Amino acid sequence: MPSPTGYSRLQIRLHWIIAALIILQYLLHESIVAAWELLEEGGTVDFSPLIASHVFGGLLVLVLALWRLVVRMQRGAPVPPEEEHPALKMAAAVIHWSFYALMIVMPITGALAWFGRVDAAAGVHSALRILLLALFLIHVVAALYHQFVLKTNVMMRMKQPEA
Repeated sequence: MPSPTGYSRLQIRLHWIIAALIILQYLLHESIVAAWELLEEGGTVDFSPLIASHVFGGLLVLVLALWRLVVRMQRGAPVPPEEEHPALKMAAAVIHWSFYALMIVMPITGALAWFGRVDAAAGVHSALRILLLALFLIHVVAALYHQFVLKTNVMMRMKQPEA
């Protein structure tokens, strides 16, 4: 299957929806941590829309990430710019596949922690949160580097669907 030169409208929408959901997860983090600590102390947690949003947002990230993977397997993804250094191509591949792994593993560990009260899953979930944030920052810096230093215009692929 030949690689497309750009992303489809669906791929672009899934990318930005998942990005917004992940940002929302970070914003809702404190409410679920406070609830988790209360549960750990033997307390009970009343319904909270903030907690519910974090839980269901995480599950939605999982579903959309799996959908995004299916679309990627069916349609493919554009290759990195030809003139890009092989080390940058390798780094991009590692970071993108790491994102997919985290978008699957984090909701699962979060669900195991929240619904199953699995402390180890909560620890893994918390540690992966730092890794996800680091990958996000690297991804943003790399996109800006491509746009303004290398001038490869790769950011346009996530703005404008392939015709």
